[in-house]
Amino acid sequence: MTVPFVSRATVMSSRGVAASTSPLAASTGIRIMSEGGNAFDAAIAMAAAETVTVPSMCGLGGEVFAIFYEAKTGKVKGLTSTGAAPKGATPAFFRSKGYTHMPEDGPLAASPPGEVAAYQFFVDNLCTLPLERLLGPAIGYAEDGYPVTPRIARLFDTSFPRVSKIPSLAKIFLRNSKPYGAGEILVQKDLGSSLRRVAKGGAEEFYKGQLASDIAKRFQEAGGLITEETLAAHEVEVYEPLSTEYRGYTVVENRPPSQGMLILEMLNIIEGFDLAGMGHLSPQSIHTMIEAKKLAFADRNAYLGDTKSEELPLDVLISKAYANNRRSLINADKASFEVGQGSIQPLGKDTSYFCVADGEGNAVSFIHSLYQGFGSGFVAEGTGIVFNARQRGFRLEEGHPNTVTPGQRPMHTLNAYMVLKDNFPVLVGGTPGADFQPQGNAQMITGVLDYGLSPQEAIDAPRWSSIPGTDPPTLGDPEVVQMEPRMPQEIAVELESKGHQVQWGQEGISHGIVQLIQMDKATGILKAGSDPRGDGHAAAL
Repeated sequence: MTVPFVSRATVMSSRGVAASTSPLAASTGIRIMSEGGNAFDAAIAMAAAETVTVPSMCGLGGEVFAIFYEAKTGKVKGLTSTGAAPKGATPAFFRSKGYTHMPEDGPLAASPPGEVAAYQFFVDNLCTLPLERLLGPAIGYAEDGYPVTPRIARLFDTSFPRVSKIPSLAKIFLRNSKPYGAGEILVQKDLGSSLRRVAKGGAEEFYKGQLASDIAKRFQEAGGLITEETLAAHEVEVYEPLSTEYRGYTVVENRPPSQGMLILEMLNIIEGFDLAGMGHLSPQSIHTMIEAKKLAFADRNAYLGDTKSEELPLDVLISKAYANNRRSLINADKASFEVGQGSIQPLGKDTSYFCVADGEGNAVSFIHSLYQGFGSGFVAEGTGIVFNARQRGFRLEEGHPNTVTPGQRPMHTLNAYMVLKDNFPVLVGGTPGADFQPQGNAQMITGVLDYGLSPQEAIDAPRWSSIPGTDPPTLGDPEVVQMEPRMPQEIAVELESKGHQVQWGQEGISHGIVQLIQMDKATGILKAGSDPRGDGHAAAL
């Protein structure tokens, strides 16, 4: 089946490309590279710009996962910068507050933020320009304002009932008691001031300086658990990423507490099927991928937690032998229900993503998030910083690998990926969308590798999403396949004949906002695509 819709041409360059849901952030990345910076410099400038221009989805109060490739060393690494549960964060504490699940709103929903610490790692180890210069564009957008883009305006409008009830949010994101509309100028003076403090003092100011004191004070006043000690203890983790081989390519992903292993297990399972022979967007190929998703998610929900606190069976879960066993459970003609986890005995919604690559071969896959629209809704008054709601990712039942525990990090939907061939990145991509992320990433990887699509063709193709995923309150919900409106009707009919329950949904974050770069070592050509489901922009140097 051919791709039914292409929105725009794939962007090409040999000097540098950047793709972001924020046109201003993508242009910022290109500006930094045009001024002599590398892809790592561009990544930090883009991240900071997104914290201002995509404020409901990411921010200085959020966290970061990244995969990056350094051309001069030929090494690919993973980065995790997400905070651990503070002292006092126990199941008994939250139950004493009347919670049956982890809170979604307020200071108790927030994890210590990792965004600024990630900036500092890149500046100290990979960038060529100082932090103050890299944050300059973001400071300008915050202090001078920027025109709100159409999709962000829609998100503001959707979030209005919640924002209007939280005075500290309303003060920033409402004007005359109404959400900012597309094209209206949003100014964030307090956030600009905080960015200036970070630009001058770096991570030391954010985690141990006066800004840290100001943040901790606001949390304590509001009944939160984050203290100066909590902030000062934050650490960035850099590591060898998880990987698997898929049809002769190496796919690398973030380690837990990211659920990046899901895409690796899914790819291992579907590698045993002839997807190319089935055809792109055929009912059989979609059915196969949905069933692989169910198996991988069942394993994630059963076994995964923070690798710093738990011994996890990762080597088994992403092994080819384990995939062979799980693959045998897929019925080509019938949807499965109540899928259980496999045996691990040894075998013989709201997030922003961008990517950037330069002409030297450096590349960054970068995802950062507040977890849901405007995160916890908690703003440290006077800082303009909206804090994440990542504590929601924990469970309250005792004995689970992902039970809330002081010092442990919650499991994340966040993940970034790269695909390498002969130790060189050929695909750099990712998407927001919570549990859609591994499903969408698998659709992009197979779109390019199995079906030969260009980045923009893969992005533009209609998508499916299987629910439920990993959100604890939804785990008992019925299995449903959500289809974008442009998916051909006959595909849904055939899937329903196999037993799938199909729902039609809107395009947008429920089906991701993908950014994708393809790199060709032989020609030096960089190709970038950006999702029209957002305000996306792929820019070239």
